[in-house]
Amino acid sequence: MKVRIKWVENVCFVGESGSGHALVMDGAPEGGGRNLGMRPMETVLIGTGGCTAYDVVHILKKSRAAVTDCVVEIDSERAGEDPKVFTKIHFHFVVTGKALKPQQVERAIHLSAEKYCSASIMLAKTAAITHDFEIREA
Repeated sequence: MKVRIKWVENVCFVGESGSGHALVMDGAPEGGGRNLGMRPMETVLIGTGGCTAYDVVHILKKSRAAVTDCVVEIDSERAGEDPKVFTKIHFHFVVTGKALKPQQVERAIHLSAEKYCSASIMLAKTAAITHDFEIREA
């Protein structure tokens, strides 16, 4: 996997993926930015959320669960001193479907957290990671 980060100005950068997509990252005005894009550490959380959501949906579909939607809300805390690594991350899954079983959803989240989601497994080296979920009927 390759990516390219191009400096635009001040603390604004464009990240280009090997798959041909781009995103803008920028800092807050008090940090020299113009607030033109996400902060780099926000992209880390978004990528991790995408990684685990992908796993959960894939696992549920593979087990023939009638999943119709999956939202992951993430709350995090970072260290106060440099390097300001994540120290706590909480994933709240809102999974929607028809007659979903709590055991199925819990198993999918567990498999993602313990085996498949490379991003959250890496972040677990510095952060205490917790999960919970709710199921909504479609």
